[in-house]
Amino acid sequence: MSELLLTGISQVVTPFGAGAKHGSAMGQLRTILQAAIAVDEGLISWIGAERDWHGNAESVVDLGNRAVVPGLVDPHTHAVWAGDRLADFEARSAGATYEEILAAGGGIWHTIRETAEKNSEEMAALALPRVQTLQRSGATTIEVKSGYGYTLEAELRMLEAIRLLQQRTQSQLIPTLLIHICPAERAEREAYREMVCAELIPEVARRGLARTVDIFVEHHAWSAADARIVLGCAKAAGLSIKLHTEQFQRVGGLEMGLEMGALSVDHLEVCSLDQCGLIARSKTIATILPGVSLHLGLAAAPGRALIDAGAAVAIGTDLNPGSSPLFSTAAAMGLAVRLNGLTAGEALSASTVNAAAALGSSNVGRLEVGMQADLLVLESSDWRDLPYTIGQSVVREVWVAGRKQAA
Repeated sequence: MSELLLTGISQVVTPFGAGAKHGSAMGQLRTILQAAIAVDEGLISWIGAERDWHGNAESVVDLGNRAVVPGLVDPHTHAVWAGDRLADFEARSAGATYEEILAAGGGIWHTIRETAEKNSEEMAALALPRVQTLQRSGATTIEVKSGYGYTLEAELRMLEAIRLLQQRTQSQLIPTLLIHICPAERAEREAYREMVCAELIPEVARRGLARTVDIFVEHHAWSAADARIVLGCAKAAGLSIKLHTEQFQRVGGLEMGLEMGALSVDHLEVCSLDQCGLIARSKTIATILPGVSLHLGLAAAPGRALIDAGAAVAIGTDLNPGSSPLFSTAAAMGLAVRLNGLTAGEALSASTVNAAAALGSSNVGRLEVGMQADLLVLESSDWRDLPYTIGQSVVREVWVAGRKQAA
């Protein structure tokens, strides 16, 4: 006797088999027509054609001939912040560049000033509607970074805010410590780096406030040499690592991240064809963020070239106030088809199983027996409406661990 049986499913469409999908495998999906799914203790206990179900269930829910796909995984967000970046938006529309705004004390620096004044409860209250909006768009697992604190105390408050958020949402939140921007002066930068390695990372690890450490590697941020030191400290503390890199310039971050075994390298707008090959020969996930390309007017990351080279590609919103105010994980998936050259099937893999791999998560991202029952019921009988539709959500229901979430 199963706890729950979902019937009336026009099609279940899902990546299949454990592990990240590389290259052409990203477009290989399993489709089950006129399907049913049984759920017990939050896990999928049976899945197949409805005609093949011969068991009994305490509760049966008819989904009305609608398509079902795995819950989406958003592997890159900055959902905790205070203030806004509307002045930056206006300046960019008048011709200022991202780097010029940052150099003038705007951009990330402005958000740091606004956020650092808030306590954890205030940050969580500001972030909760954003996380709920991502969930309504289809995200059942969401990475959330710190990085707008800049001091030891403020970064810890940001991570504590993410812990508070987890208590208020059913979607799984994956906390990441982001070492974001750095002092311009060398001596100050080295002192800040020492604080991160000697105090911040050990305290985060001791308190279990994050699973991963991320670092921003660019000319106007950290160097690859600095990042190697910070990420080495993170690994020594038992934390996974990832990088923001190759967004504006190629300064060695990607190669260093691959060498150190990063879970993912994120952004990649200026990634070269040779670098696509390097990623393809590694286990590291290439996370692309099409919302940034749209909002900042940057060239899109070479998603097509990455897949053709054999890489495993993931898609994230990069939800943040400055470079990607994108509140829909489903929309990021659709943008990757239009801007980064992915097929619809590749985009589904990139937004589910590969995005889960970019977070080191193996129990979500696929609809198979034994996996957590995170799934989306669409308004349509054809799953392709999910990446196709713009400006309107086709996500009718979001289920997390076998429970339907409030709209």
